[in-house]
Amino acid sequence: MTDLPLSRVEFTPRSGFDPASWYLDLPAVAELCDNGLAFERPVTVIVGENGVGKSTLVESIAAAWQGGFRGAQDRLWSAGSSPEDADLGTHLTCVGARPQPYGGCFLRAESMHSLFGTADESRPREDDPSFNQLSHGQSFLQYVADRPIGVGLWILDEPEAALSFQSCLALLGVISDLAEEGSQVIMATHSPLLAAAPGAEIWELTDEGIDYPEWNKLDLVRNWRSFLDGPDRFLRHL
Repeated sequence: MTDLPLSRVEFTPRSGFDPASWYLDLPAVAELCDNGLAFERPVTVIVGENGVGKSTLVESIAAAWQGGFRGAQDRLWSAGSSPEDADLGTHLTCVGARPQPYGGCFLRAESMHSLFGTADESRPREDDPSFNQLSHGQSFLQYVADRPIGVGLWILDEPEAALSFQSCLALLGVISDLAEEGSQVIMATHSPLLAAAPGAEIWELTDEGIDYPEWNKLDLVRNWRSFLDGPDRFLRHL
């Protein structure tokens, strides 16, 4: 597709780039640096074991995307970077729709409270519900479902941390609605439920790079299915 908000991310090292940066040892990041990454569908789901670079990848794409904002930057798109973030986003270029849409947001568990606090300050009416007075999961879903800003890019880093099983199902419904309305969703997750987002392209980050398997071929799905079929087979080894 050529009409996605973000169709491609390319590595474009700029001033201050360190060729010895630790993240270059991550196979998925090395693949990005060598060939760039193309987004083919409105929903991309990124899975993989801890340490393969899921969060590094999505937070860097988010930083590069927000770095392209011009004029009045939308403070509600992201709470901003954290000191632990890699500088990779500084050296990425986002290729996609122009003018760049400002809708969507970057949501990750450790910065939700700050972002929701900014959103609460921007409420048009004092009697509107406060996001930070709701439970973690309720505030997450309400923020994603009710945010009245148009088409854009939604980047979600392990949203299942805030959500119950039923809330994960509700989020899948919201993601489908966003895609139908012309927005784009990039989601990193450990949840086999969220990985089953209808119509999504799945990227599985591995020690070799990035694979593009079907949902039922994922290690994530096979492992959960095996555990649920017989928990004792796993628990007796603890």
